[in-house]
Amino acid sequence: MQKSQQRPQFEFVAMMASLMSVVALTIDAILPAMSTIGLDIGSYDPVENQKLITMIFLGLGIGQLLLGPLSDSFGRKPVVYFGFGIFSIASLICIFAPSLEWMLAGRILQGVGLSAARSISISMIRDSYKGDYMARIMSFVTAFFILVPIVAPAMGKFFLDRFGWESIFYMQLVATLAISIWFWRRQPETLKPEHTIKFSKDIYFKGLKELMRYRETVAFTIVSGLITGAFMVYLSAAQQIFEDQYGLADDFPYIFAGLAISVGVSTLLNGTLVVKLGMRRLALISLSLFSAVSLIYISLFWNTDNPPLWVLISFLAMQFFSLGFIFGNLRAIAMEPIGHIAGIGAAITGFVYTLIAIPIATYIGSFMEGTTLPLFVGFALCGGLSLLIFIAVRRSALLQPA
Repeated sequence: MQKSQQRPQFEFVAMMASLMSVVALTIDAILPAMSTIGLDIGSYDPVENQKLITMIFLGLGIGQLLLGPLSDSFGRKPVVYFGFGIFSIASLICIFAPSLEWMLAGRILQGVGLSAARSISISMIRDSYKGDYMARIMSFVTAFFILVPIVAPAMGKFFLDRFGWESIFYMQLVATLAISIWFWRRQPETLKPEHTIKFSKDIYFKGLKELMRYRETVAFTIVSGLITGAFMVYLSAAQQIFEDQYGLADDFPYIFAGLAISVGVSTLLNGTLVVKLGMRRLALISLSLFSAVSLIYISLFWNTDNPPLWVLISFLAMQFFSLGFIFGNLRAIAMEPIGHIAGIGAAITGFVYTLIAIPIATYIGSFMEGTTLPLFVGFALCGGLSLLIFIAVRRSALLQPA
């Protein structure tokens, strides 16, 4: 029996997905507006403008490290409200930013605020469920969450064309307010009083020391960082690829949405298959597919021009289909052994994999001029290294005495 069934499961899944969805909305809705924002704030280098995406991930990593432990001490819900308050202030900074530096500061602060919603939603799932069933819930949450990247770029372009890029940030504020009210009215606190941890200066050291006891948690946090870094290259460079390299500015939101659907389909399938096959087996199969597709693309298009659009979309769709099985399972595997320190555990693992991901995305993204090949080279390197870590952990587990 699962630990918590006091509310309708569908509403719980939808609410956790909504908390996460603000992150996706904040990232993806500005994609069609990046070049326009750059012109207005005096930033004309597309590679520099990629930081509008990557820097929000820096904020997410930093914020988790502070707000996750606070949620272990003061409860999940108060910290979510505090995070949304920070996000609201940061959004206003972005709206009135006079330069790229101010805009990036606002984006980092947006990430800090949203880290509460993202990390604490994971903690709330871990508070309420465990094992493969936790992975199942995580998959359904991610499936709902994927709906936002499908529609967010089109929403962003709608507001951009009619009201200017500033309206995209106002729209995010309205969505955040609506989710906050729903969360306040309908979601009970999931942290039981007996599981609270007094906040102290030693909490990070003690949490890290406890976390390091679990080989799977450490290994799959690193793997999450590698895969997230590779995916961040796509997120930050997607507008540049489809608008600049392929000349499809008007069609970009629909292409982005179509590719997001492939992630959503596999995420839904994962929710059904994970209980039958197990999260580790599914993660291994999907990582193998992710790496293989990358290597095939590299072998076909090494030292050539970009392939026709339908070829690129076909390869990306296969990559993202595999990602739908990867993301939820990796986080569930990493979090499973540390349910007793879910808040600080989610904070430290989130911070670490973000620190791994951002340099990967920044470095690979710097080569994304005129060709999509660096994107798939990044996929192949990160996927291959992840597979090696996965296999090493499994072999180590098999060799341990029963």
